Amino acid sequence: MAGNLIRNPDVVAEIFVRAANRREMMILVTPYIRFESSFLRADEKEFHAAATMGREDAMFGLRSPDLKLRFPHGVSFLEASTQLLGFGMVDGRRSLRLSMPEILQDQDHRGAYRVDRVGRVPVTFSTPKYDLVVGTLVDISTTGARIFSTRDFQDDELIPGGDMAVTISLTETIRINTRVKLRHVHFRTFGVEFRPQLGEEVLPTLSRWVFEKREEDLERISRRGVETGTPGEAIRNQTTAPAGLLLISGEAGLEVVLQDLLGGLQPLTRVTPTMTAVKDAYSRRPALVLCHVSSLNMDARRRIRTLLEPLQGRLPFLLLGTGVEAGGLLELGQELKAAVSIVYNPERAIFLQRLVQGVLRRTYEGGESPMAPAEPEPG
Repeated sequence: MAGNLIRNPDVVAEIFVRAANRREMMILVTPYIRFESSFLRADEKEFHAAATMGREDAMFGLRSPDLKLRFPHGVSFLEASTQLLGFGMVDGRRSLRLSMPEILQDQDHRGAYRVDRVGRVPVTFSTPKYDLVVGTLVDISTTGARIFSTRDFQDDELIPGGDMAVTISLTETIRINTRVKLRHVHFRTFGVEFRPQLGEEVLPTLSRWVFEKREEDLERISRRGVETGTPGEAIRNQTTAPAGLLLISGEAGLEVVLQDLLGGLQPLTRVTPTMTAVKDAYSRRPALVLCHVSSLNMDARRRIRTLLEPLQGRLPFLLLGTGVEAGGLLELGQELKAAVSIVYNPERAIFLQRLVQGVLRRTYEGGESPMAPAEPEPG
């Protein structure tokens, strides 16, 4: 992993206790989906996060070996691997029980991550000669800012290394009034570093604000590969890359529901769960296969294994259950190495949409599939 690593268990525990005491926000993320939550309590071997999703959504969305959490800490943003242990209750609130990480990664961006989508934020600053000048904010991080002045500077009026004072009214609740060190000047634009480091009265709220903006940027970038690939482009590229969603189901009604829900991501086609129809559909190389599971008895499991066997390691597939027990579907999905397993109902429509979008993004980010094309078996 890149960035500085925090391995000392006492330091890790202290960081989590501080985060819990502040009810700090966090992002729980897998390769396919992300949830916003917050710290509630930290114990010796586990910590509690607010359950901002339903129990089943947590089971299907967070039971992943690649589950990570990200959260702000001082001028840094920390990331770590964790595992969902179960569910609990803290101060009357439903919670997720998560394993305490052994290692925290102090990410490369840290305080250097700058938010440039700040809107029109007024800034007042004093020059080393104590002239009071008005400007606007260009960008900001937890360690500094870039400012545009409303007037030109005279020769040697601003010299890098000099001390200044700035007031930045970032939001209604974040007002920065501090000493800074001038780092660089380019015409009317100049950069400053907060020196000394911002204090506890403003740093936690600024760090949380920058973290939220950074997460919004990451989410927007990660969606770009899916959003820019229109159905028309997917159809034109079928000869060179997987495209479209394939639903294996005998229920036409489910196809209608999923067309409305997922048709905007990729064209969706349904085939009946017969080997001949499925093999023919695989030969057209869909980007993602959704296998409908309406029963978990032995015959149904055997049939599903047979239908999905040609896909192993070639194309991603998802188990979409209706009227089945959640734990049994998860077990079957793990056995078959499904990208995602989920019991569907109308209340979980948006959750399913996000999961499918996440699988597509994860598999095809960069524009190429890492998997070999699925070839139909002879006969």
